[in-house]
Amino acid sequence: MTILLVEDEDRLAAALIELFHSEKYLADHADNGEDGLYAALQKDYDVIVLDVMLPKMDGFAVVHALRRAGKKTPVLMLTARDEIRDKIEGLDQGADDYMTKPFVPEELLARVRALSRRQGEVLLDELRFGDLCLSLATNELSTPGQSVRLAFKEAELLKLLIANKGVILSKETILRKLWGDESDAVENNVEAYVSFLRKKLSFLRSSVKIQAIRRQGYLLLEEETR
Repeated sequence: MTILLVEDEDRLAAALIELFHSEKYLADHADNGEDGLYAALQKDYDVIVLDVMLPKMDGFAVVHALRRAGKKTPVLMLTARDEIRDKIEGLDQGADDYMTKPFVPEELLARVRALSRRQGEVLLDELRFGDLCLSLATNELSTPGQSVRLAFKEAELLKLLIANKGVILSKETILRKLWGDESDAVENNVEAYVSFLRKKLSFLRSSVKIQAIRRQGYLLLEEETR
């Protein structure tokens, strides 16, 4: 798979390039909208991962120009903004999917794979663990026979836990991943959302549990059923 990444944050770009390479994907990088548009018009990529806030030309303008030029390459837009109108604008301009930073790397890869397979069709994909199935399109969490809709942060927490299954995640790590380094959120926020998510798992009667490890953090595990 060949991917064009258009992202001006150096650290994030380096991390994503490393992530793509770890999956054996070929990846080119542009750090501004004009260079990204030029690259996308000159070469056929399987997927374009496009930031919204870019120097010289923003992501909305880039995807609009691509579609006007007849390029049908699937576009996944990334942004730190989480407003519905931004999402609608991106999709209206021709983007195929939209993710808000910070995000879970496993989910990004799942969405990239889905876009590559479907070549621009509406994305519907899911994450699975144990008897759980989480829709990435709707945040609906289900077990066989039952389902419930997760709030945004509940879904992000579950995605993070699934991506790190078998690994103890500290509260500090969860805070950084879900709220960002500059957020005013505190460890009580993590505890609250763990509690909310546990109630949803209990409602679904799932075999998946969030275990608290004293002085270390949280671990997602599947209890054995008889």
